[in-house]
Amino acid sequence: MVCAFEQRTSERTAVKWPVSIWNPKAARFYNGRSVDVSADGALIALPMHLPVCEGQELEINFPRMESLAKDKGSFARIKNATVVRIDRGDTLVSATVKVGVVFTTPAQQAQMVDAVFPTL
Repeated sequence: MVCAFEQRTSERTAVKWPVSIWNPKAARFYNGRSVDVSADGALIALPMHLPVCEGQELEINFPRMESLAKDKGSFARIKNATVVRIDRGDTLVSATVKVGVVFTTPAQQAQMVDAVFPTL
């Protein structure tokens, strides 16, 4: 998929980390891997059967090695995120869907949802 203009505000770095996604609508975790990550968001490859749509809120867990977990006090870096794009172009080849997310706070997530789905 080619975009006519660049929407990213931070440079992304190709990083293939394992991630765990909490999908509140499905009330379960899904395992995947990051494709690239920046300070503001990430592109994540997830199983093709993951129920996901643009504007949806997810929780992304980036696991830490034991030594870093001792320094930071937890075994995962947890980020709230909102889905901004979905790429199903390689679904048949890789059995994955690529999900672009922007990291958000809970207040930012509420504002984004209100902007996309205003009350009538």
